[in-house]
Amino acid sequence: MPKKSQKKPNKTATPAIINRRARFDYQLGEEIVAGIVLTGQEVRAARDGHVQLKGAFVSIRSGELWLNNASFSLKLNQKGQANARTVDTAARKLLASRRQIEHFMAAKDRGMTIVPTKLLTSGNFIKIVIALAKGKKNYDKRETIKRRDQDRETKRLLARR
Repeated sequence: MPKKSQKKPNKTATPAIINRRARFDYQLGEEIVAGIVLTGQEVRAARDGHVQLKGAFVSIRSGELWLNNASFSLKLNQKGQANARTVDTAARKLLASRRQIEHFMAAKDRGMTIVPTKLLTSGNFIKIVIALAKGKKNYDKRETIKRRDQDRETKRLLARR
C-alpha cells in the first residue's frame, strides 16, 4: 500500500495587527481595504507581527494615500548581533482605487480623519484596513470606559449564576 504524502504543517499565520487605540479615540465610519507598498524587510516585520499602528494616520498628498507614523521593527542583519532591530516610521504609500481616494479626499475636506485600524498579513499580500473617523471628546471616552465596565460587571454576574 503506497504511503500517503504528508503535507508540511503551515506556519501559523499571525493574527491581524489591530489598532485598538483607534476605536477608543475615534468614532469609526466607512472602511476600505488598501494595499501597502513595502520593502522586503518591512514585509518580514509585518509577517512576524513586529508592527505597531498606535498613533498612525493616513494623509493625502498629490492624490495619493500615505501611511504615516506606523512603526515597523526591522531586523538588522549585522554580524555579531543576534536579533538586533531598528524602528522605522517612514511614510509608506497605500494602494487604493481612484474612486476610493476621491471619496476619502471629500470626507477629509468635511473634517474627517483617516486612521488605520488593521494590518492583514494572511495570504500572499499585506493589506491595511483604513477607516474614516471622527475624533471623540473626553466625555465620550469616559462614557466608553463606563459602558465597558458595566458590560464586564454584568457578564461577571451572569457567569456566577
